[in-house]
Amino acid sequence: MWHASRLFFARWDLSPSQFNILNLLRDRPEGVSQTELSVALITHRSNVTGLVDRLEKRGLVRREEAPGDRRAYRVVLTLAGLKLSGEILPQYYAIAERVWGDVSRRSADELERTLVKVGENALEIAETGEPSSIHET
Repeated sequence: MWHASRLFFARWDLSPSQFNILNLLRDRPEGVSQTELSVALITHRSNVTGLVDRLEKRGLVRREEAPGDRRAYRVVLTLAGLKLSGEILPQYYAIAERVWGDVSRRSADELERTLVKVGENALEIAETGEPSSIHET
């Protein structure tokens, strides 16, 4: 999936993560902090800095001072970023429909439940060092 996604976004000279930032910002005209982006993208803040730097260099996003905090910035979608994401989204949705194809709603829901459980297990291990479902005998 990651490789197919990279190939899809390459025609716009974007990575999937860069597109995700553009897409997240479409619904947040007031912008978001880089920390908020890192949480939404499930990645370290330092990775977001590089992604935003590249998007800013292309004029697709800009950093603006956060009101009330001169040390913080909000990342805001520019008109060029809005236009590019608007060009990509219809094709993205059409491809997503084809990818999911004949997968039933029931199967998709089951996959979601499974992935949520995997995520919960990973978080538990990260927080405690030991999943509760594994007991020493």
